[in-house]
Amino acid sequence: MSPQEGLDHRIRVGSCPDSWGVWYADDPRQVPWPRFLDEVARAGYEWIELGPYGYLPTDPTRLAGETAVRGLRVAAATVRSTLHRGRTGWQETWPRVAATAALVRAVGGSHLVVVPGYWRDPWTGASVEEPNLTVEQWRDLTVLTNRLTRQVLDSFGLRVTVHPHAHTHLNDEQSVARFLEATDPELVSLCLDVGHYAFGGGDSVTLLETCGERVGYLQLKQVDPAILADVVAEDVSFAAAVDRGLWCEPPHGFPSLEQVLAAARRLDTDMFAIAEQDMYPCPVDKPFPIAERTRQLLRSYGV
Repeated sequence: MSPQEGLDHRIRVGSCPDSWGVWYADDPRQVPWPRFLDEVARAGYEWIELGPYGYLPTDPTRLAGETAVRGLRVAAATVRSTLHRGRTGWQETWPRVAATAALVRAVGGSHLVVVPGYWRDPWTGASVEEPNLTVEQWRDLTVLTNRLTRQVLDSFGLRVTVHPHAHTHLNDEQSVARFLEATDPELVSLCLDVGHYAFGGGDSVTLLETCGERVGYLQLKQVDPAILADVVAEDVSFAAAVDRGLWCEPPHGFPSLEQVLAAARRLDTDMFAIAEQDMYPCPVDKPFPIAERTRQLLRSYGV
């Protein structure tokens, strides 16, 4: 049997600049973008996310050429939002979304991952907003998410998936359930980052089994349970948690990616599953061996 026989090709596995320690468009501590593209292809991935806007070339012709020559295709890009701020939040969010969506569409991508803004500063851990939204802010978040999703679909032909994330207003089972209940199921779906959902106490397998029709995209990540206990007890910042190694190489953490992927396959739908490991900043030689081992592991799980 060839390496590709017996694999479930409805789950399209990819990786992203985050797994190479990339958080910013330009930072001398990060892996240079040509090296990222070379290594992600060599590790055995076919699909990629674009990472922060400006890290990879933003000229569509050049970007398409650089990915095609390495046998890579673009799945999506990620952009931050502040839609809970109402009109001001829309004015802050839409220009970023439009620029990113235009690039994704131009190079053949199909999804846009939207991450709510942090209520805690990721570096200092200081509160920059209240951790809980008011009734009015919830209304703004959900109404404007519906609007954003429709506008991106109509203008760019992309599907928006919303990413529950640590230290944002969508960070646990309760907030995610409330968000899903208040948004249009025909428009709005989740990017389920299973590591971030676990960080907030959520069970990704249960979510896939009970609300799988609302999950449109996966990011595969694991949490080290011992480090998580310390991070929660000490209430450290997101960046400090990353620096401690909270997001660990699979299969050494939780949730079980094998169980997550099995639950996703039972949905009988096409879905991207992007391997992601937060580790900014990191030595430039660290990411590739992890990415290669992770791809082999995911292949052993049947994807």
